[in-house]
Amino acid sequence: MASAPQNQVPVAYRGGTPAVPDWLNKGDNTWQMISATLVGLQSVPGLVILYGSIVKKKWAVNSAFMALYAFAAVVLCWVVWAYKMSFGEKLLPFWGKAGPALGQQFLIKHAALPASTQFYHNHTVETDMATPLYPMASMVWFQCSFAAITLILLAGSVLGRMNIKAWMAFVPLWLTFSYTVGAFSLWGGGFLFHWGVMDYSGGYVIHLSSGIAGLTTAFWVGPRSTKDRERFPPNNVLLTLTGAGLLWMGWAGFNGGDPYSANVDSSMAVLNTNICAATSLLVWTWLDVIFFKKPSVVGAVQGMITGLVCITPGAGLVQGWAAIVMGILSGSVPWLTMMVVHKRWAFLQQIDDTLGVFHTHAVAGLLGGVLTGIFAEPQLCALFLPVTYSRGGVYGGSGGIQILKQLAGGSFIIGWNVAVTSIICYVINLVIPLRMSEEQLLIGDDAVHGEEAYALWGDGEKYDSTKHGMYSDDTSHPKTSIGATQVV
Repeated sequence: MASAPQNQVPVAYRGGTPAVPDWLNKGDNTWQMISATLVGLQSVPGLVILYGSIVKKKWAVNSAFMALYAFAAVVLCWVVWAYKMSFGEKLLPFWGKAGPALGQQFLIKHAALPASTQFYHNHTVETDMATPLYPMASMVWFQCSFAAITLILLAGSVLGRMNIKAWMAFVPLWLTFSYTVGAFSLWGGGFLFHWGVMDYSGGYVIHLSSGIAGLTTAFWVGPRSTKDRERFPPNNVLLTLTGAGLLWMGWAGFNGGDPYSANVDSSMAVLNTNICAATSLLVWTWLDVIFFKKPSVVGAVQGMITGLVCITPGAGLVQGWAAIVMGILSGSVPWLTMMVVHKRWAFLQQIDDTLGVFHTHAVAGLLGGVLTGIFAEPQLCALFLPVTYSRGGVYGGSGGIQILKQLAGGSFIIGWNVAVTSIICYVINLVIPLRMSEEQLLIGDDAVHGEEAYALWGDGEKYDSTKHGMYSDDTSHPKTSIGATQVV
């Protein structure tokens, strides 16, 4: 069958036209949009489901809504000003110039990170500017999904007591003054990017920052009610596993999309991600069995998450055997800090980190960053990093210095997030109380939203022990859960 003449083919499909410019690689563009969607699905519905199910029943609606609200708020802020602060023209060594990413002329042009050109000390070009083979619109949306999930991860530290109105103010402020700084410094062409600090897909930008900022916010907000701290069982463990599954599978886009191309490095990153996550889950479960005599389902989810977080800064930079080593350490070191150190350190005991985000994201993220500095393989580094001849410590040469760079980069993210998050919380608290009222803390979702997750006692009835004869989730029972969120 003869092909149609060129002038009969719709312009949307013709090469060399505005719709299909010569620089566009359809495979790369497809993978980038799929990766962005996978990361988005990690948040909505992934973390919406996980948060709504892993908390006590009376906080299911509020916890899920905090995640949903954050996602929507970040999308709007991102395109109006925050994208260019993270990936635009350089304003300061750690910050880009704010501006909208909304105009047609900007969004359909060839994607580029204008501050990413790497120079030698003599000012000659070492690595050209990053110019992925797809339009800016794909880049803007891909990076937006990362920004959104960072705020949602942070929310895990303050579930069950943060004033929802204060959260509404917190999201745009923290995105603007904290997230954009880490993103530009490490990814967008800031000083840590050019110095050669390795963060393949967000071990520092996303996980270390959300864990540290979450702990800091939890300090300023204050603890849950005493009754909730004593007993906080998941209201639906099966749905928790559903949310966790979406999180795990979505990580293919999280790590696989960061080479900005459907190339061999993206394949390496996806494989390493699954190797490390599986290893970490198994190690965490084995530790629960050895020390608590039972495997915890929620504990296994924690181990899965720490594995995913730990591999993130080095997903496309380390070999498969290193991913196993990182999985062993990510399943044991955060387990140790959560189950042992946390319970013995008075300072951590005073801060109510609801889901243990400090351990699962800050500890695991920093651990992954340091291990990347140890295990980053030179050939894989050459496929991705702007600084030539980069390598991890085990490969000699400049590898020893790389470990110090990783520690320094992590220290900057920690220091900035503690300071800026504290200022944001202080300012918000001058206008809006950070913590819910005592009445809201006692009642939960119905007082905050006028809605409840489940009508367990009839058609929307409140539980009444004299009428229903069943126990509610506020009844005291012996603690039987182990290795789980509720005993942090």
